[in-house]
Amino acid sequence: MSYEIIVCVKQVPDTENLTGDAMKEDGTVNRSALPAIVNPEDLNALELAVSVKDAHGGRVTVISMGPPNAAEALRECLYRGADTAVLLTDRRFAASDTLATSYVLSCAVRALGSPDILLCGRQAIDGDTAQIGPQLAEKLGLPQFTYVEQLADIGDGCVTVRRALDDGYEVVRGPLPALLTVTSEANAPRPPSAKRVMRYKKARAACELVNEDETLLGELRQRGLLIEQWGLEEIGAEEAACGGSGSPTRVKKIDSVQLRSEEHKPVEPTTEGLTELVEELIAEHILD
Repeated sequence: MSYEIIVCVKQVPDTENLTGDAMKEDGTVNRSALPAIVNPEDLNALELAVSVKDAHGGRVTVISMGPPNAAEALRECLYRGADTAVLLTDRRFAASDTLATSYVLSCAVRALGSPDILLCGRQAIDGDTAQIGPQLAEKLGLPQFTYVEQLADIGDGCVTVRRALDDGYEVVRGPLPALLTVTSEANAPRPPSAKRVMRYKKARAACELVNEDETLLGELRQRGLLIEQWGLEEIGAEEAACGGSGSPTRVKKIDSVQLRSEEHKPVEPTTEGLTELVEELIAEHILD
């Protein structure tokens, strides 16, 4: 049996390269000050989707909500095995929190049709909330399997997964269609395929084209190189539920934490030096 799979991905700032300009005064991330990457665990979700397609057949569609430059994240997914891509971009989506974002995504999934499997990364590195997947499943009325670290079995209309827990794991079986959130332990994402890079490097969304030309759009669509671009009207969303108006989350306070080493003590790389260090750590009850 083949499977229709949708993967939700997000373009995020690379938080491993933080600078003093990383945050705005209102508490939001200054995305222009940081390089953009595909959220790491979304790549794990994509790898799981492509692996299922490779084993059983089907189709993988990736969707991403963001500004026009988020199309680059979708191209990255096409390089790694996705079949089609949809960019959800509209000024009315700006400033969405997780509630509004999951609403927009749910409208897009409905517009695409009911998938057999809906995949998300466990959480995004810019927000670390892990809320999008569960909220999306709730809005779509789908069973959800969170913190998936292994897809143990799929078939006969059911899926069996291993979920990571704080003190171990559990194996759960449930019906399809379903939503899964995937952890970084689930797999090692494949690198971009050179062949697919050559094929999709010219893929574009309409918002990336200067002086949009219907003929060019038609040619891109015919060649399978058009990244579909949907706004509020295309997905049938209500404006009041999107963007800032649909986002009850507010940043109340920001604390700037700076870690400094007030003092240090050099340790000689000798037996005597290490012995002295261990004795000191024991005396201060750092080691028992």
